[in-house]
Amino acid sequence: MKNVVEPIRNKKDLERIEEFLERHSKRNRLIFAFGINTGLRVSDILGLNVEDVEGKNYVEIKEKKTGKYKRFPLNTKLKALIKDYLRNERCKSYALSENEPLFLGKKHCRLDRSQVYRFLNEACKQLGITTNVGTHTMRKSFGYHFYKQYNDVALLQKILNHSSPAITLRYIGIAQEEIDLSYSNFEL
Repeated sequence: MKNVVEPIRNKKDLERIEEFLERHSKRNRLIFAFGINTGLRVSDILGLNVEDVEGKNYVEIKEKKTGKYKRFPLNTKLKALIKDYLRNERCKSYALSENEPLFLGKKHCRLDRSQVYRFLNEACKQLGITTNVGTHTMRKSFGYHFYKQYNDVALLQKILNHSSPAITLRYIGIAQEEIDLSYSNFEL
């Protein structure tokens, strides 16, 4: 079987990753928080500009992969993290103008997905989290926990822009999880 990244199913592990990232980089913590709270693809998170989020209640983007328009509210947690990041971190290193990237690397360029992959894998490694992680882990974790909380595959399918409920369930690892559970609870 090919190496497929998985959602982080344990909420405590998500919290531990956030705490680890907070200690090392507010930027990286905000990227992670965006991923697990919005279900955006990493390319769309890294494509955000300051003007897309500063003082906003909603984010409006055109998804890079699908070209589809997407509008979603920022929750209280993300609003606070964005405000803190812009006020206390981002402004220290770079002049802040509205139309520049929200997330910059050391060379004043837009951060790329390989850098996100590295910091996420390093955090999990340091914390002893053995889930197979990649940048898509954030999106899958959002989907997994959204489904567990609301049990609404049709809504999640729409949020993730998938073509069918079966694809959505397979994407977040629910189908296999339910199969495994049914086997473990079945005896003759």
